[in-house]
Amino acid sequence: MVQLAEPVDPFGEVNVYRNADGTLQIVATILTRPDIERAATGLALDASASMQKWYGTSRVLSPVFKSESPNIIQPIAQAMAKHLAEFSGNGKTHLIYWALRPDGTGIEEIGVVGVHDADHLKINGPRTLPWGRGTKLLPPVRYFVEHAFLDASWAIAVIITDGVIEDLNEVKQYCMNFARQIAAGKRNFIKFVLIGVGDQIDEEQMTELDDMFEGSGLRTPDGSLIDLWDHKIAYQMRQLDEIYAEVVREDMIVSRHGRIFDDQGRLVRNYSDGLPALLRFNLPAGCRSFSLEFSGGRITQPLIF
Repeated sequence: MVQLAEPVDPFGEVNVYRNADGTLQIVATILTRPDIERAATGLALDASASMQKWYGTSRVLSPVFKSESPNIIQPIAQAMAKHLAEFSGNGKTHLIYWALRPDGTGIEEIGVVGVHDADHLKINGPRTLPWGRGTKLLPPVRYFVEHAFLDASWAIAVIITDGVIEDLNEVKQYCMNFARQIAAGKRNFIKFVLIGVGDQIDEEQMTELDDMFEGSGLRTPDGSLIDLWDHKIAYQMRQLDEIYAEVVREDMIVSRHGRIFDDQGRLVRNYSDGLPALLRFNLPAGCRSFSLEFSGGRITQPLIF
């Protein structure tokens, strides 16, 4: 599977699978904010030593996150916390620092932040624990699974990092076990979105985590495939709603109708009963682009990978 680095608006993600006969299977999502009742949300901010510059060096991270302040993390946290609080069922979101202590396993709670509190949020780094010299992802994952979201019917956690994850295998093992509990009806679903900032991230590693459930066959009790992870690169983000790119469903209708054409103008899929937020269709071998025609216009997505 290849995930296109530059999807055209209004696509949130475009994933390309090459079939054995050379044809292409496309799984694409249209950017929209899902309506999930009683959703819980959380935000985890990397506080490893390498992140200190982000809390005190002026630079523009991406078109989504802009700052006039030398503290880049504060406006990121404010924007994302407000967005997550607005999405949540109770108007609040959980905030933590992670990757603290010398071994990188420490967690420090910032608090539960409401929509109206986010604009005044002060994010200056950890207060009670030292900055970490390692980046261990399992502790924040466990914090959300075993503490913040223990009783949530559905949840999403955004985790921001600037470096290499040192305990990737442990995280994958833990998440696979957690997914099996979801499949057995013992726990409710949690989506984790890992957002990489800066130029020291390991995108190959982030992709490995993102793709860990491919072929697992695990499904929720209602039949949905289980996929706990998604990843984003901050400078590529165009909208905050991209964090929901992998939680939209085929029963979420975003337009009255839609049609998909291949690069030769041939119709490959007709959504006459409504265009869903999650699209699945096949393209012929060698196809270099496809076009989506919908009630709001027509766009073409190049297939560059």
